[in-house]
Amino acid sequence: MKVKVLLFFVFALCFSQFAFSQQTKVEVMPTKTLPNPISSPDAISSETKKSGYLIAPGDIITTKVLGEPQFDFVATVDEDGRFQVPFFTQGVMAKCRTEREIRTDVTQLLSKYLKSPEIGVNVERRSRPPVVVAGETRKQLEVDLRRRATLLDMITLAGGPTKEAGGLIQVFRPNPPMCNDRDAATVWTADNSDGADVPMRLYTYSNLKSGKEESNPEIFSGDLIIVRKAPPVYVIGEVLRLGEIPITESGLSLTEAIAQSGGVSREAKTKNITIRRLKDNSKERELIAVNYDLIKKGKQKDIALQADDIIEVDKAKKSIGQTILEIATGTLRSTANMIPQRIAY
Repeated sequence: MKVKVLLFFVFALCFSQFAFSQQTKVEVMPTKTLPNPISSPDAISSETKKSGYLIAPGDIITTKVLGEPQFDFVATVDEDGRFQVPFFTQGVMAKCRTEREIRTDVTQLLSKYLKSPEIGVNVERRSRPPVVVAGETRKQLEVDLRRRATLLDMITLAGGPTKEAGGLIQVFRPNPPMCNDRDAATVWTADNSDGADVPMRLYTYSNLKSGKEESNPEIFSGDLIIVRKAPPVYVIGEVLRLGEIPITESGLSLTEAIAQSGGVSREAKTKNITIRRLKDNSKERELIAVNYDLIKKGKQKDIALQADDIIEVDKAKKSIGQTILEIATGTLRSTANMIPQRIAY
C-alpha cells in the first residue's frame, strides 16, 4: 500500500512539473478581438503602450509554433514598423506594440490554418541605443532598457552618486521617444537660449525620491544622464590641509570648509579671514573680510560659500613678547643665519 501511494505521489509531481515547463516555454494567449494586425500603430491603445517593451524598426522577431515547424519564422521589423508572416501577403504592424500583442496577432492569423496553435514569440531588441549614465556615479553604465525606468532607477543601477557629486543631474534627450504618443511631455525641445541643440533638463538628486513625475522623469533609450561634479572652493594659508573642497547639494559654509581642511593652525589670523570671490560676469575677484572668531562665538552669521571661492587664512603677526620668548628659547633664527654663506673650496 505504501509503495502505491509513493508511486502515485511521484507521478503527480512529474506531471505538475511537465505542465509548468510547458507553460513557461510557450505562453499561449487566448484569441480575442484586437485592432487589425495590419493597422497603423495609432490604432493601438495608449493603455497598452504603458507596459512591456515596445517593438521598433530593426528588432528581430522569432516565432515558433509547437508541433508545426513549417510555420516557424524569423522576421525583421522594417522601417514602416511591420514584419511578414509566412503564407500571408500583408505585414503585421509591430511598431510600438508589445511581444504579447504580437503573439496574439500571429496566433489569430495562423488559426486560419491550424487549430488552436500554441505559439512562442521572442523579440531580439536591436532598435534602441542604450541609456548612458556618466559623471559622478560609482559606476559608468550603458543600460539596454527592457522595461519602463525612471531617472532614480538609472542612478541606483550606477551605484548612486559619489562624494564629489554636487546633486545636480543633467538628462540629455538626443532623440524623441519612438512611441512618444503615450505622453506628449516626454518629447523635449532644445533650449536655444544657451545655444544647445540637444534637448536637456536639470534635476536634483534630493528631489528624485519625492515621487513626483516632474522630479523623477521616465528615461528612454538613447538618453544621456550626467551627474555633475560639485563645484569647488579652495582653502589656502594657515590650515592643516590645503586643497579643494566640493560644494554639495546642501551647500557649504565657511566654518564647514575650514573644518574639512583640518582646522586652522596655531599661527592663523582668525580675526580676519579673506574670501576672494569672482565678480559676476568677470574674472576679477572681490575681497570679503570675515571675522572667524565672531562666527565661532555665534556673534556673526556664518558665510555661505560660492563656487570657486578662495578662502585665504593669513598668518598672524607675532607680538613683541612672543618674539622675545622665541629669542630666549633659541627658536628664532637670526637674519644672518638665514643668508647662505659664500666660501671658497
